[in-house]
Amino acid sequence: MRGLDRAAWPIAALLVGYPVWWALGFGGLSIVVLAPAMAAVLWRRRPIRVPRGFGLWLMLLAGYLISALMLGEMPPGTYGDFGLGRVLGYLMRLALYVSLLIMVLYLGNLTQRELPQLTLVRMLGALFVTTVVGGLLGVLVPGADLTSPVEMVLPHWIADNPYVHNLIHPTTAQVQKVLGHASPRPEAPFEWANAWGSNVSVLLVWFVVGWWTYGGPRRRLAVAPLLALCAVPVVYSLNRGLWIGLGVAAVYLLLRLGARTRIMACSAIAAGALLLLLSPLRTLVAERLDNPHSNDIRAFTVSATVAAARTSPIIGYGNTRNAMGNHNTITTGRTDWCEGCGHPPLGSDGQLWHLMITQGFVGAGLYVAFFVGAIRRHWPDRSPVGLAGVLVMILTLLYMFVYDGLVTPLSLYLISFALLWRNSMTSGAA
Repeated sequence: MRGLDRAAWPIAALLVGYPVWWALGFGGLSIVVLAPAMAAVLWRRRPIRVPRGFGLWLMLLAGYLISALMLGEMPPGTYGDFGLGRVLGYLMRLALYVSLLIMVLYLGNLTQRELPQLTLVRMLGALFVTTVVGGLLGVLVPGADLTSPVEMVLPHWIADNPYVHNLIHPTTAQVQKVLGHASPRPEAPFEWANAWGSNVSVLLVWFVVGWWTYGGPRRRLAVAPLLALCAVPVVYSLNRGLWIGLGVAAVYLLLRLGARTRIMACSAIAAGALLLLLSPLRTLVAERLDNPHSNDIRAFTVSATVAAARTSPIIGYGNTRNAMGNHNTITTGRTDWCEGCGHPPLGSDGQLWHLMITQGFVGAGLYVAFFVGAIRRHWPDRSPVGLAGVLVMILTLLYMFVYDGLVTPLSLYLISFALLWRNSMTSGAA
């Protein structure tokens, strides 16, 4: 981006350059690659400012370090061998947590001259456009994929791990039988279809702020066509959590906007709903609502996760575990003769449940307290950035029940938190 200060290039490389990272096989792990450059910027401008609520995140990180003591333990009703894979998974998540901490401090310590708020918001808007393009690719060419450079150089025993493979092997869509038949769920340029759903809703908020609220005539002219294009992969994602999140966002804005802006928002929402009802997409929405495919699976894994967390409520088990059985059978694991016997790992149905199994109820409580505190502190901020940032904090708490925060969603949640923090500093708040 022309005229961008040298200190702001790491965040520009992360957000604007994200498609390149994805194609290289880094994707959400790109923050780990860029964190040292952000840390170098921080080191040169000590003392470092920290946001209110920072202690809660430090406690969360400290708890994750302590949870390593339980990596070799197995909660009742679970199975699996303690090995290098579990340790590497723990270390990867630790690297992500530390990198995200550095990123927040880095953003909060850049001056407005180095990185204006609107520039950061528009970087998120650029990633929204990338996400829409990726979503359309997932609908139009769902079978497209590529072998990334990272995948080529990693040993097969690492690259073939299902979790790692999703992170380093770029694909445009997950093809699943959510409706009883194979259907594509867009995921490009992120790691999972659910990550695409979480991310597109957060990026949509900042896209509207950067391109409509603070946009010139040409940017505003592009908003309606881009939102119309976005509706196609949003529907094809079959992502009920995303749909609920968009409904929550609409209600929030109608409650918090001024009277004149509220009328405009109501008109836009009504027009969008009418176009959806008149389009062929409405059939897909109705079909998805009639096929609550994942409800039983989620109920099983969530109940098993809570039961396991109760056996180590303070520090958790450091990493996920596999439950014996699933919602259909006591058989453990998918086999050639029982495709329905597989199950997702415990803690894979939402960040709240992930924290429970990895860091116990204490870790989950710290996570909730951090984002609730951000909402409470910044609720009086009625600027466009303040309203948008608080909305993202609300979506973060909503999505923690259904979406994993790691890898990319948590990055966007915390960038939104940093925008709120930077806004409070420019307005003179602590």
